[in-house]
Amino acid sequence: MLYHSTRNGTVTVDSAQAVLSGLAPDGGLYVPQHFPDFDAQKCLSLDTMGMAAMIIGALLPHIPDMDTLVHRAYTGKFQTAELTPTVDTGKFTVLELFRGPTSAFKDVALCMLPQLLTAAKTLKGMEEDILILTATSGDTGKAALAGFADVEGVKICVFYPDGGVSAVQRAQMVTQEGKNVAVCAVHGNFDDAQTGVKNIFAAAVDGKLPEGNRCRLSTANSINIGRLAPQITYYFKAYADLLARGQIKMGDKVNFCVPTGNFGDILAGWLAKQLGLPVGKLICASNANNVLTDFLRTGTYDRRRPLHKTASPSMDILVSSNLERMLYFVSRDTDLVASLMKQLNTEGFYTVPAEVKAKMDEEFWAGFCGDEKAKATIAKVFKEQGYLCDTHTATGWAVAEEYVAATGDNAPMVVLSTASPYKFPAAVLSSLEEVSEMDEFRQMERLQEVSGVKIPENLSGLQEKKELHTGVIEKTDMLKFVMGL
Repeated sequence: MLYHSTRNGTVTVDSAQAVLSGLAPDGGLYVPQHFPDFDAQKCLSLDTMGMAAMIIGALLPHIPDMDTLVHRAYTGKFQTAELTPTVDTGKFTVLELFRGPTSAFKDVALCMLPQLLTAAKTLKGMEEDILILTATSGDTGKAALAGFADVEGVKICVFYPDGGVSAVQRAQMVTQEGKNVAVCAVHGNFDDAQTGVKNIFAAAVDGKLPEGNRCRLSTANSINIGRLAPQITYYFKAYADLLARGQIKMGDKVNFCVPTGNFGDILAGWLAKQLGLPVGKLICASNANNVLTDFLRTGTYDRRRPLHKTASPSMDILVSSNLERMLYFVSRDTDLVASLMKQLNTEGFYTVPAEVKAKMDEEFWAGFCGDEKAKATIAKVFKEQGYLCDTHTATGWAVAEEYVAATGDNAPMVVLSTASPYKFPAAVLSSLEEVSEMDEFRQMERLQEVSGVKIPENLSGLQEKKELHTGVIEKTDMLKFVMGL
């Protein structure tokens, strides 16, 4: 199975090269020429490790010994043996994606990606180092840093928006140890940081990087197919859990509500459906930065709006990069995708053809939830279901309720919980009680007292760790920073 760009179907690479490159030379994202034949029922009978090896191996067939890579990636790194447990709250099923080493859903993919990259590097006989460039709205950064720290032959540089992540998220990144890691804040928002990373890739493709750069660029964002493929696993795992509990029968459709920023996590659900998983509706939950909700409802994507800083900062995004893959999959028209992306870049908006909008409507439903409603939902879910969730999960829960009320669809609903509530203690605690003046780390302790939910070990004691990466730069200086590594 070969891959090509969303913007040009004539130049193909194998799956190992797609993982190594991350981004196609024309700025597009790599997509498979076709989906593999896949035995979904067999996959559902396997344990989590077996599921992961089968799914990732099917999508990335040129990378050998996937079973070994999967076990090397995950063994001993997660709090639970099943990696991504599900919790039946009595109303919705919560898929907990925060039991990994950094307490965020990105761990599932970013424990795996270093294994895929190094295996692909060996397969291709690549001698130069790989430099991972990543922009983060909070969670990807730490998960990528933790995954790639001290990996031989790989360097990693993470950019995050200054003031645009929680204090806990920042502390996780700036205290990261490792001889091959660099972290830097950027004056601006996530989209500025993401654009800066894409511009560095474009400069590399055009041969405009300064002489002496001996690194091969790649990325840990979900624009890399090696980051996206592992995320499919937990959709299968959630379905298998519902089967095991007798909540569904094989073949019953299950709806998934996904807090969404860059469109990667929800796209993984759609890919699971293409592999044969009985997925019903994929519900896209946005915060006040509801560019995706507007797009899915109207067919017009318009980033010409202010970016709001919210209590769910991982969704504070106006340019959802992975949506490009979805546009290709529903249209199979690389010229159309290239034209739309060019218009988005130059004019700030685009409108898809009616037939593309109709196909999106078949697969997706969208809603959004502001901070006040999210906080009210945290309080309600804790009171009524006894379940403590973070702001992103609360956004998903609120939109899932909205979907059921609007459509009357009572199929089983799985809400993806993308982060521990302790990643955003200020917002979660203030949802449960009045908060006096205290820093986020004292708020973590108070949240534990109020909720009875233990602080994850990886977040405990963060405030005592030494800050190692304190730089803040202008967005125009990102290339200069990278060349100085």
